[in-house]
Amino acid sequence: MAVKETIGDGGGRKYANSQFSDLNRKMQSAECRQCRIAREARGESTDGLADETHGRINSAGCEGMATTVTAAHHSIWRHLHDSMHAAQKPNSMLKFVTLDKESNMSTLWRREHFLRICSKEQLAEKAQDIEVTIKVKKSQEAWYNLDPGSFFVNRFWSRRQDGVAINVALKIVYILEFKRSTDRDEGFLEVKDAEANEQHKSIIGALQAAALEWEFEQINFVVGK
Repeated sequence: MAVKETIGDGGGRKYANSQFSDLNRKMQSAECRQCRIAREARGESTDGLADETHGRINSAGCEGMATTVTAAHHSIWRHLHDSMHAAQKPNSMLKFVTLDKESNMSTLWRREHFLRICSKEQLAEKAQDIEVTIKVKKSQEAWYNLDPGSFFVNRFWSRRQDGVAINVALKIVYILEFKRSTDRDEGFLEVKDAEANEQHKSIIGALQAAALEWEFEQINFVVGK
């Protein structure tokens, strides 16, 4: 599903896109100032800073803007999530189980509805088989080195989704994921959709293998900006 943020009329959008394009070209020749400020505040080295582009400072990848961008992401998703819940018909059998906040897999599998799907032990066994095929990220290396034997299962239980809904009567679980991206790049919908699917392939794969009587479907919401 794609949603596009727009402000003003078509002429205004064209003007804004032109200005951002000019800004982007100018910024690409310089190191990211926001990242530099963030590192200097932490007393860290400023070597190897990424280029400062419009796309970077509007993403959580920018060290100086990460908190602001993440807060905006959560605010938009929470509004969309709450709107879907509010639009439900009174006799709907679909239950949104993450209305208050995100839940990781470990938290979800403490809930009665999910323990009925399969045991935590069954899910962990299937998850291990998939997690070992997924590369250990550089940011996870210290965690992995502490206990390589349990790292993969623990990584699975720590995985989060933006939302989860369950229909017990029909035995269907929906994994909801929300992505924001600049829509100036052609193919951004496909890129973000593939990114979301890759992010949760361990969850979907393990659930499908551990609970054959249930269906598991991932629904991605991609917002252009």
